[in-house]
Parts: sequence; C-alpha cells; structure tokens
Amino acid sequence: QVHLVESGGGLVQAGGSLRLSCAASGSIFSINAMGWYRQAPGKQRELVAHITSGGTTTYADSVKGRFTISRDNAKNSVCLQMDSLKREDTAVYYCNVAFVVAATYRYLEVWGQGTLVTVSS
Repeated sequence: QVHLVESGGGLVQAGGSLRLSCAASGSIFSINAMGWYRQAPGKQRELVAHITSGGTTTYADSVKGRFTISRDNAKNSVCLQMDSLKREDTAVYYCNVAFVVAATYRYLEVWGQGTLVTVSS
C-alpha cells in the first residue's frame, strides 16, 4: 500500500507565493510520473503540472511562468512552487503519483487527500 502526504496549502494574498509538497511512502518499486491537479468549486479537476521520471515537465497554460514543479527521487517527493498567485488559482490541489508496486510490479496511481489553496484579493 502506498500513501501520499500533502502539505503547504493555505491562505495567501494575490501576488504571493506558496509551496506545496507531496511525499509518497509504502511499497514502491519505482515512481514514474508525478503531478499536481486542482479542483475549484463547481469545476472539474484539471491538470496543473506534471513531471516524468526523466524530469520532463508539462504545465497548464494558465500557470506557465508562475508555477514550477520539481521532484526529489531519493525522497519520493514532488513539490509545486506557486508564485504570482491569482484569485483564480483558488482550489483544492491534489498530488498524483504513478508508480510500480514493489511486491507485484503492477502499475498503479494514487491520489493525495488534497490541500486547499485560497488566494485573496
């Protein structure tokens, strides 16, 4: 079983910064892709940023140039540095990890519990 623990959400003024972290633990053989998604009230969950095992990154157009995703393979963790935050960035942010289970070598995905980011004007 694999668990994700997220941290770093909170309340920030527009123009400010927050850093989200997500650490995976459990029966992990290897981690493939890691990503951050978000869901605003009344909207569907959307991809914010994604990083492959090789370090290739992808960002939603709405956050390009403001958010930076990074990963620490030794710690099985991924971070999202969010700068120049806007009110429209307000949402619950979810970590997603695609990994290979150590015992069975099956490919699975797991979601974090979500962390709320609120950007005030």
